Amino acid sequence: MTGSGFTAQSTAAEVVGGIDLTGGRAVVTGAASGIGLETARALAGAGAEVTLAVRDTAAGERAAAGIAAGGAGRVLVAPLDLADQRSVAAFAAAWHGPLHILVNNAGIMMTPETRTPEGWELQFATNHLGHFALATRLHPALAAAGRARVVSLSSVAHLRSPVHFDDVHFRDRPYDAGLAYAQSKTANVLFAVEAGRRWAADGVTVNAVHPGAVLGTNLSRHLTREALDAAAASGGHTFKTPQQGAATVVYVATAPGLERVAGRYFEDCAEAHRHIPGTSGGVADHALDPDAAALLWRMSLDALAADVRG
Repeated sequence: MTGSGFTAQSTAAEVVGGIDLTGGRAVVTGAASGIGLETARALAGAGAEVTLAVRDTAAGERAAAGIAAGGAGRVLVAPLDLADQRSVAAFAAAWHGPLHILVNNAGIMMTPETRTPEGWELQFATNHLGHFALATRLHPALAAAGRARVVSLSSVAHLRSPVHFDDVHFRDRPYDAGLAYAQSKTANVLFAVEAGRRWAADGVTVNAVHPGAVLGTNLSRHLTREALDAAAASGGHTFKTPQQGAATVVYVATAPGLERVAGRYFEDCAEAHRHIPGTSGGVADHALDPDAAALLWRMSLDALAADVRG
C-alpha cells in the first residue's frame, strides 16, 4: 500500500477534496462537536447524507445547522446513547436502507468509576460494547451498500493496556480510570481486526484510527486543568486541531486506495508501524492479536445476549 500523500497536519477537508460521495449515506456517532463534527462536516461536504448520532439532540441540531449552512449535503440528527443498549437497539431499528460509512467516533475518557445498569464499567460499555452493538445491528445495512466502510476510533492510549479478559469490568482489581480507558481503546482496534475478517465477504471493511491528540474537545471533560496543562506541556504529543484530528478518520472512510483494506490501524493518514517499546506511536501487538480479537467478539456477543435475556 503506497503512502497517502497526506500528513499529520492535513485537514479533513483536504483529505476528502476531489472525492464525490453523492448518493452515499453515513452515520457518525458523537458528531455534535470536536472530531466527530469535523468528520461529519467533511463527509457532508463531499455530498454524503450524514446522520449525526448523538446523546444531546439539541446540540446535534445546532451542529447540523452549522454544517448545512456551509452548503453541504443532507444532514440529519438522531438520538443515540451508547451506554444504553435500548437506545442502541432503537437507533438501529429505525435505520432503513443501505449504510455506506459508519464512523464509531463517540467516546468517554478517564471517568470516575461508574457502572451501567448491567454492571458494566462505563468506559468499556460506551467505547466498545455500545459501538459493537451498533455496528453488528447495522451490519445488514452495511452489507446492503455493496462496498461499505466502518471506522473505529482508538487512541495511542491503547499502548498502555491489553483487554484484561479475566476482569474487564474491574470487579476484582482496583479501578484505574486510565487503564479502563486504555483497554477500551485496545478493544476498538481488536473489533476492527475481527469485524474486518468476518465481514470481508460482505464487502464491508473495518479499520481502526488514532486521530491524534486534540485538546479542548468534550472527550477531555473529565480531566483536571492540571492534567490538561501537563499534557500540553509534555513533549510526547503534537496537538492537532479538530479539523486535523478528523483527517485520518475521513481518509480511512473515503480513500479510494483502501477499498479492500481491513483490520488495520492508522495514524497521521497512514497505516501505523508496529509499536517499539520505549518509543511513541505505532500499534501494539496486543491490539492486533487475532486470538484476542476473536475472544473479544465472543465475549461481547455473550454480554449482549445476557443483557437481552435479562
